Amino acid sequence: MIGRRGRVGIGSGWLSYRVTGSGPPVVLLHGFGFDSRMWDEHVSRLSNRYAVVQYDLRGFGHSTAGRDSYSHSDDLKALVDGLGLERVALVGLSVGGGAALNFSIQYPERVWALVVVDPSLGGFQWSSQFAEAQQSLRTTASTVGVGAARAQWLELPMFRPAMSKPKVAERLSSMVNDYSGWHWLEPDLGRSLNPPAIDRLEDISAPTLVMVGQLDTEDFHGIASTIADRVPRVRKVVVPEAGHMVNLEAPAHFDDVVGAFLAEIHGP
Repeated sequence: MIGRRGRVGIGSGWLSYRVTGSGPPVVLLHGFGFDSRMWDEHVSRLSNRYAVVQYDLRGFGHSTAGRDSYSHSDDLKALVDGLGLERVALVGLSVGGGAALNFSIQYPERVWALVVVDPSLGGFQWSSQFAEAQQSLRTTASTVGVGAARAQWLELPMFRPAMSKPKVAERLSSMVNDYSGWHWLEPDLGRSLNPPAIDRLEDISAPTLVMVGQLDTEDFHGIASTIADRVPRVRKVVVPEAGHMVNLEAPAHFDDVVGAFLAEIHGP
């Protein structure tokens, strides 16, 4: 399983993936509006010890949207099953972190380590500002156009620290400009976990690391604190001078913390 690309079917569509390296599998899940490229600079270090799986979530990057009801955690199960992986470590940011949490609740026997970075959390009560911003994005996409919604997305408070760094801003803009806007334009066919993840965090059995940028918004700090309070085997790390995009804003720190965490669990 070294350096190969492929697709795994998900209903009427597929997920596009790339596997690099060999060893215990580590699956990387990106955030909303972005794609698997957000992990590129971390793969070389991780792939020295692990089989690293990057993939584009449904409707992002080279993965199709399909015409089915879906959940990102069920898509993830289709991916790991399709690759023949028994147990995986999951590293997910934002919506990718939320999918990793759901998967770890639904399939605890399949997860040997869990890292969630500024994650979303099913059942969390978002602030009115965040909820209104999400609805506004759908309105902008349908009335003004996807290009305007893309720009509006990157203007949200959670991205301000990242967008203040020119090289990071360039990376984020490049990925978002490639996003189709499907999730803003089409009816939401996503299925929620029931009961939601916030009520089932105690069911996560894998050793868990939750990371949050010091400069991220109150919503994401609230989520990180909830996870740190309720997941049984959890460690919380606040990354100084970073916002929502911790891995891109503080890449060396991210690599050191995540690398040490995975090595502690699986051994050198």
